[in-house]
Amino acid sequence: MERLQALHTLLPGKVDTSPSERRRHGRDEGYPQEGEVLAVVYPEGVEDVQKALAWARAEGVAVIPFGAGTSLEGHLLPLGEAISLDFSRMNRLLEVRPEDFLCVVEPGLTRKALNEALKGTGLFFPVDPGADATLGGMAATNASGTTTVRYGGMRPNVLALQVVLASGEVLELGRPVRKTSAGYDLKNLFIGSEGTLGLITRLTLRLHPLPEHVHTLRVFFPGVEEAAEASFRVMASGLPVARLELLDELALRALNRHLGAAFPERPALFLEFHSSTREALEAESALALGLMEETGALEVEAAKTEEERRRQWEARHQAYWALVHLFPGHRFMITDTAVPLSRLPEMVRFAQGLLREMDLVGNILGHVGDGNFHTLVPVRPEDYPRAEAYAERLVAKALELGGTCTAEHGVGLRKKKYLPLEHGKALDWMRKLKALLDPEGLLNPGKVLDMGESSGYS
Repeated sequence: MERLQALHTLLPGKVDTSPSERRRHGRDEGYPQEGEVLAVVYPEGVEDVQKALAWARAEGVAVIPFGAGTSLEGHLLPLGEAISLDFSRMNRLLEVRPEDFLCVVEPGLTRKALNEALKGTGLFFPVDPGADATLGGMAATNASGTTTVRYGGMRPNVLALQVVLASGEVLELGRPVRKTSAGYDLKNLFIGSEGTLGLITRLTLRLHPLPEHVHTLRVFFPGVEEAAEASFRVMASGLPVARLELLDELALRALNRHLGAAFPERPALFLEFHSSTREALEAESALALGLMEETGALEVEAAKTEEERRRQWEARHQAYWALVHLFPGHRFMITDTAVPLSRLPEMVRFAQGLLREMDLVGNILGHVGDGNFHTLVPVRPEDYPRAEAYAERLVAKALELGGTCTAEHGVGLRKKKYLPLEHGKALDWMRKLKALLDPEGLLNPGKVLDMGESSGYS
């Protein structure tokens, strides 16, 4: 096509129109539908991003930012003509300032590559979603992970952003300081916006000291309800937990098969404590164990070496893939809800009971230390509507308990329908912000919000 040739000419060596790449960039890991983009653009700097946006404006073609492709809610599915802006070539660590506990990165750098580069500094970046996602993609979805209970998700760990608007204008948002009261907090508006308001081209990230002392435990329970109750009691005690993860027996069975592990196949809490002194660490761990024994803990295993700790958390991060491999030929409905901590045992009890009521197999897994958990429901393709009905009832219950329809996966396409119930009239103001910053509706259209026919791109 003539207009794609113009794109090749505008960005020589940075455009791929091969069918395989166009298909790979038109899908994500969790949404059942797949699409195909017109072309994939690999920018190598801000100027390339601006050129691609200028072409898209002129041609009326949407732009979908792409990190590692690990999102789950349909963020990458094109709903019409679109190009994918793949940031994998913008993957440099630009600056490390250990004395200020920060670094500056390009959006295509992955979290594992960043922490590998930080070795020797005594610092690390804590946000750890299961996938080795890019830092730009993690900011775009406000990702979190196993350490969120101690260190927070992306919002508190991003100090500043460089963002390119649909118009091509470059904004510098935030400052490289721990706090500021200067003006409206536009930086956090773009974190979690899923590429619908602007394209992130640089991030200044907060770093944390590596903990001096670490204690990692696996505690097994007779049922998921007891494990959820134990997690609430640990959090209510005020103990400085660094990680607190729930895995049910199905997840552990899948991990044993997938990794050749030998975990007891019972519901479990995986915990970790970080402390500056061994005495404090031992006291905190002992108190937590006492609380869990009161709720019926059956067995406790401690990770005795750094390698064993690494394997434990790698297993937690592999749980999704282990479950996928346990059910070949299935589709997977992955829910992501969060409720106030005091309602977590009730929510887990409801999720488990609803699986039985609807005669579904499902896995309960999650960051229960911050009230967030996931339920993965494998079904044959023809039964997918039943899994969707399960997810709808689960979200309705979470909202009834004062929670949210998504704590970390984002809205994408799948969860748009829940936003009116969660946000009410505030949803109208979200649409006004989208229309202001992207009047032609070119940036990842149809995700997060439905804008209507007057929004430009359709």
